[in-house]
Amino acid sequence: MSYVDMEIASQPDCWRTAARLATSVADQLPQPGERVAVVGCGTSWFMAMAYAARREHAGHGETDAFQASEFPTGRRYDRLIAITRSGTTTEVTELLAALRGVLPTTVLVGDPAALAADLADATVPLAFADERAVVQTRFATTALALLRAHLGDNITALSADAEVAVRAPLPIDPAQIEQVTFLGRGWTVGLAHEAALKCREAATFWAEAYPAMDYRHGPISVAAPGRLVWAFGDLPEGLAEDVAATGAAFVHSRTHGCRSVIGNWAAGRTPMDPMADLILAQRFAVTLATSRGLDPDAPRHLARSVVLA
Repeated sequence: MSYVDMEIASQPDCWRTAARLATSVADQLPQPGERVAVVGCGTSWFMAMAYAARREHAGHGETDAFQASEFPTGRRYDRLIAITRSGTTTEVTELLAALRGVLPTTVLVGDPAALAADLADATVPLAFADERAVVQTRFATTALALLRAHLGDNITALSADAEVAVRAPLPIDPAQIEQVTFLGRGWTVGLAHEAALKCREAATFWAEAYPAMDYRHGPISVAAPGRLVWAFGDLPEGLAEDVAATGAAFVHSRTHGCRSVIGNWAAGRTPMDPMADLILAQRFAVTLATSRGLDPDAPRHLARSVVLA
């Protein structure tokens, strides 16, 4: 079993630990009414996107997400949250250094001894979710689980959904698919981008991601038999029918697309949380990799941290 397989399977326990930790670090996290920026790179950026949209929609305050290198230093915020597994990523450490004494910063980091922890005003250590794999899974979702717990989301229920997701059959055989497009709405747009990134990283696979409402404004043109559309969260009216008309396969945890996977489990229960659905997408990516003869622990051209000269 690969490292990434084991780390994917450990997410329910990591999320429960994060929920407990959220209480003790609450004063280091955004307070209601604060104007907040959240930054990261790659996977961490997509978690920032998900949290920013969820926090603002919940009424906790204006929240923006940025790739760390693209942070608009001329804007005024009450707090900046940085998400970084290694704590050494150049774009993140340079931004934290530039903001010292200018803006209160908190870093969520896998290695609390790393440079980012020294540069930030406050550190939330997530060493229990750090990873050996290059491809990120549990660290990033654990950071999001902690931030969601701080918003008041029910992480106990989320973790129960995750327990199902780590064991359930995949919704579709990856060997039958030549391309996948992930879709989301609101906070799940970030999850869609992350799912597509996992397919590209682990399996060098053609994967795209879009806001679900924008999908019919062009991207649907690549849908066809042998291709897959996978939607997270709320589904725009008529989208499933439009995808079906293309001949593409369709996966959605709240509709017929996943009946073979979670339909019996879902009967009489609320739908699977989109973060748990992301676990299925992570597993889909790893299975894609192994079916293509690739080692998901050795992704092409990638390292655990991008440290620029």
